[in-house]
Amino acid sequence: MRESDFSGSTFNGAYLEKAVAYKANFTGADLSDTLMDRMVLNEANLTNAVLVRSVLTRSDLGGAIIEGADFSDAVLDLTQKQALCKYASGMNPITGVSTRKSLGCGNNRRNAYGSPSSPLLSAPPQKLLDRDGFCDPSTGLCDATK
Repeated sequence: MRESDFSGSTFNGAYLEKAVAYKANFTGADLSDTLMDRMVLNEANLTNAVLVRSVLTRSDLGGAIIEGADFSDAVLDLTQKQALCKYASGMNPITGVSTRKSLGCGNNRRNAYGSPSSPLLSAPPQKLLDRDGFCDPSTGLCDATK
């Protein structure tokens, strides 16, 4: 996956364990619910990517561009999260969540939506739920059978 262009791609629920995506372009990609354990993402472009509920344990995001990326409920090593918080910025155009808030930068909570171990306290951003077009805007109810 080195230096590949995956901009705008959908990897929702993919299994990318130990993948090497050095300098890969994931701009605007949907990486939600993806297993990215021990993945190499050095200098990868994750601008405006959705990484909601992704597992990034022991992954290397050194030098990754994360402006506008949404890491809500993602599982990251504490040291990796702290490194990303040093330069996290922007707001995801799909979910409307700021990168810093999704990483839980500057607060004692792990992230803005709870943690994967307490799903009852967690909820994906409403804009992410509505993006499939099956939700009724007047009631807020979604029909998964369509």
